[in-house]
Amino acid sequence: MAFHEKITLSSQDKMDAVALLVLRLGLAWFIFLWAAHKIITPGQYQDLARNFDGVEVSLSQVYLAGGAQIALCLLVALGVLRYFSYGSLLIMHFFTVTRRWEGFFDPFAVNERGFPVNRNQVIDLAVLAALIALVLLIRRDHFSVGGWLARHDRARWWM
Repeated sequence: MAFHEKITLSSQDKMDAVALLVLRLGLAWFIFLWAAHKIITPGQYQDLARNFDGVEVSLSQVYLAGGAQIALCLLVALGVLRYFSYGSLLIMHFFTVTRRWEGFFDPFAVNERGFPVNRNQVIDLAVLAALIALVLLIRRDHFSVGGWLARHDRARWWM
């Protein structure tokens, strides 16, 4: 296809693209909030690494991880390097889910004050499913930088 040729999207393609835009922005925002908290409250993440993983991490390591995650979220929000950025968020979140699997077996557990203690794990599964769907539907994600470049047959590596 030549650079001057324009691909027109059907109304169904546009609806799919809008749905994926909403999904992509929502997922990027969700993960961004967790990443930003690494920058805002790094000590909390040092405690989590110590208590959940049994490892000590420095403040600079927490800041580095948070910064890398924020950068990934920006790539996802824009739809740049889609296979890399969407896939990276999926793998990162999958790792989180595998570390918290025990809560999936007791989703209705409450603490002594009646607070549901495992609901974040249940939310994690929904987010994981949404990230899988986003990766599977990359080729229908037309309202992204990568989608625009693909429609205009430019710079395939940006897709």
